[in-house]
Amino acid sequence: MTRVDFYTGSEDKLRTACQLSHKAMQNGMRVLLHVPDEETAAKLDKLLWQYPPTSFMPHCLSDDAEANSMPVVIGRDENFPHSELLISLHDECPTFFSRFERVIEIVGHDAEDATRGRARFKFYRDRGYELIHTDLAKLRA
Repeated sequence: MTRVDFYTGSEDKLRTACQLSHKAMQNGMRVLLHVPDEETAAKLDKLLWQYPPTSFMPHCLSDDAEANSMPVVIGRDENFPHSELLISLHDECPTFFSRFERVIEIVGHDAEDATRGRARFKFYRDRGYELIHTDLAKLRA
């Protein structure tokens, strides 16, 4: 069954996605960063070329020919080359999340995003998924 991790209190959801992608890649996992629109995909693509500061993460968009061999893929639809780790940057749960071994949901620190995050948490909990919560604000303190 899919394991779902919630990272709450993110000051910058795209940067958090980069950090978590980098950590997963270092642990040998392949990552799909699921984004809601082209603008977010472009911002994330640019950020991944600069993260971490001393190198970069090999990545591409899901419709690129290299997607099957890249450790990090940015996607807007259900076209994905693997089913290891899904990092969702959507406001709602992706309909295909259960195809993945692990899902990461990132929740910002503003009230509106926290409310949407609680709804996603309840969705997964009510369906019996294993949930892990990490409060990023506590880690910064």
